Amino acid sequence: MTAVLPIQGNNLRLSVQGRTVLDVPDISVGTAACTAIIGPNGAGKSLLLRALGGLLTLDQGHVTWGGQPALRPLQRLRPAERERRLAVGFVSHKPALLARSALHNMVYALRARGFSGHPARQQALESLESAGLSAIVNTPAQRLSAGEQQRLSLARALVLEPAILLLDEPTASVDPVSTAPIETMLKQASAAGCRIVIVSHDLNQVKRIADEVILMNRGSVEEQQAAQPFFETPQSQATKQWLAGELLV
Repeated sequence: MTAVLPIQGNNLRLSVQGRTVLDVPDISVGTAACTAIIGPNGAGKSLLLRALGGLLTLDQGHVTWGGQPALRPLQRLRPAERERRLAVGFVSHKPALLARSALHNMVYALRARGFSGHPARQQALESLESAGLSAIVNTPAQRLSAGEQQRLSLARALVLEPAILLLDEPTASVDPVSTAPIETMLKQASAAGCRIVIVSHDLNQVKRIADEVILMNRGSVEEQQAAQPFFETPQSQATKQWLAGELLV
């Protein structure tokens, strides 16, 4: 497997119109099986996730994957760099799917991974079946329900076998019926060795799936520790307030 772990950020800073929206001196993810990033709206959760995934231009600071500089998206990458880029997956809260069938969305991703026509199709079909999506193989992505679209987006990311998968609120727009299979897919991927980093607004979800929790507020990391002590013996005042249901200001 391509060596991209851990993902580390140092002196990450970003300002928008004179306001600091991200200020993280030091952060490391990818050692715990599943890390959840939580906090109030506007805390910088998604910004941190995108920065760690090499998808955000910062004012200062740097991100490394496995000790090497993080890579931007796939354009103009050498083969070895392309492998490293594909080893860091990303799933948005709003699926970015092609205006094609579910199957073609999967095949497209596999062709980018280097699979040829027939093997790509076979792998795509197997992955859709594993995701419980066999019934919608030939359905255009735009005609799928919100839950099916998100499961397809997740299946497409996982079929590339990333070393780590970053997810931004993957269940925010789906109902509980769709949330359960998404969480099952994440647990299965984690058990197979894929590291998971998920931004979530749902504390119950975090308790179900996370091994490590990061609390953010006002662009900064307030606390990062294993899930059990995070919930049972929080160290920061901000964490105690958040878990008590108080507003962070």
